[in-house]
Amino acid sequence: MITAGLKLTQSGGIAILDEDRLVFNVEMQKIANGARYSNVDELDDLVGVMDKFGLKVGDVGTWALDGWDGAAGGHVEVLAGGIRTEVLVAPYRETDLVPDPGLPGHRGRIEIGGQALDYDSYVHVAGHLASAYCTSPFARRGEPSMVLVWDGGCFPRLYCVDADGRIEPGGEAFPLIGHTYAMTSQYWGPFKRQNKSKNVDDLSVAGKMMAYIALGTPQERIKQVFREEFSEFFDADSPRVREYRRAIIGCGSTGEPSHAYVHQFLSAVQARTAALGVCDEDVLASVHTFLEELLIDRVTEKIQAWKGGGAWNLCFAGGCALNIKWNSALRSHPTIKAMWVPPFPDDSGVAIGTACLAAAGGSGLRPIQWGTRLGPALERTPDVPRGWSTSPCTPEELAQILHTTGQPAVVLDGRAELGPRALGGRSIIASAVETSMKRLLNDVKSREHYRPVAPICLEEHAPTVFAPGTPDPYMLFEHRVRPEWIDRVPAVMHLDGTARLQTVNASDDPNLHAILREYHKCSGIPVLCNTSANYNGRSFFPDVASAIEWGQLDLVWSEGVLYRREDSAY
Repeated sequence: MITAGLKLTQSGGIAILDEDRLVFNVEMQKIANGARYSNVDELDDLVGVMDKFGLKVGDVGTWALDGWDGAAGGHVEVLAGGIRTEVLVAPYRETDLVPDPGLPGHRGRIEIGGQALDYDSYVHVAGHLASAYCTSPFARRGEPSMVLVWDGGCFPRLYCVDADGRIEPGGEAFPLIGHTYAMTSQYWGPFKRQNKSKNVDDLSVAGKMMAYIALGTPQERIKQVFREEFSEFFDADSPRVREYRRAIIGCGSTGEPSHAYVHQFLSAVQARTAALGVCDEDVLASVHTFLEELLIDRVTEKIQAWKGGGAWNLCFAGGCALNIKWNSALRSHPTIKAMWVPPFPDDSGVAIGTACLAAAGGSGLRPIQWGTRLGPALERTPDVPRGWSTSPCTPEELAQILHTTGQPAVVLDGRAELGPRALGGRSIIASAVETSMKRLLNDVKSREHYRPVAPICLEEHAPTVFAPGTPDPYMLFEHRVRPEWIDRVPAVMHLDGTARLQTVNASDDPNLHAILREYHKCSGIPVLCNTSANYNGRSFFPDVASAIEWGQLDLVWSEGVLYRREDSAY
């Protein structure tokens, strides 16, 4: 049976399961240079998405919708055949009204392509949970696992999935929404602002802040201020805290006024840190480590108090699971036996999880067959744009060009990656041997100078160049450049000596592996730079024509063809 999972809101799209096989997951942002985090604005657009994979609306046996902001239920406005309509969905998380996240929290009917369709809707947090567990090695081996979900609008919540896929909610680890991390940038650093957020209004700043903190140094006295104010605002047995806990449950930032109270907390911290005379960079670096330590301590304490001693498998999902420093800190704790973060932990993976919930039918989550390259296929560019030439070019020949010219190339190959990271299918790749390459790549992408460029490395050589250098095919854990390699690959080292490494083997991506292997043969270096290929504020290039129109680089390689600007010196 074919199951469709729909996410209509932020990073919206459609995922299709054929029994236990993921056929595709297409986010609207990855179509036609869509804006990052795009919603599904028109339900009939899904007809065209399905048609590209040879599917019709009537082929789907079960339709399932992601839940959204709200404690009792979510409300989503969309167009259906050009007519504005309101779609009712399940709430953001499980509640007394919807106690089991594995069961539908709402049932309704929508119209897609002129057909009226019944749907089940599952709480939003469950979509994160299921996308993580069902793609994990633990599910594949029939093992139980803890699942931690922390996204922008909810508190960090723990669940236990048993060996039969049944979900047991464990509640929150502490009452702080994930948006808090990004909200701190409204008080310190280059994103400081006077008009404080009432709900989430800038989804890009968290990633920028993760890069910016490398300019600072965590200070114990700053962290102590955060600890003391956190205790006063969130832990104390006071009327203020009791009212907060009554009114705010972590059900989405537009479903409750959660930002206002967090701003009170941050304002109190700001007043005290100002008296310390510390720089903004150090405050933001201290914020990061304060939240990391809070997360590790509270999550591991809760697991131990709930399930007793011993080590557990852990899946982590939600936007906060894109934080590679937190992921590595969690993984290194003795309470965690093994850890899994999917390559789509943010909302880009929720349609997959929603489909998994519907396919399970309340009888327990099951593993699915999936791969990272199940996004939309490249659109054809039938005519070579004026001023450009083409020539056949193997992956090995591209590697030789990267080595001899030192120039970056846009690489567009096969179907797009799932999730927010470009992993070699919609990438810009380049030599990492010159420090200036990082500045060049940030300049052509209109990014701040402190933003890092990720390394891609042959898996078998990663432990030689990076510590720990363990397999990391999805860029989800922190590594450090080993001292003897700092001068050899300076472009991929962040300001604090770390790197967001992607390891590559032949089964992950044969073409990318061939490029790296040949580059290593030519240069003695098994590492290249990798950053996403896209317009600023947009998702991945959908075709060669877009990369050429963007026009910032002279080389575009796609599926065995090299496009070269004719007036290029290379």
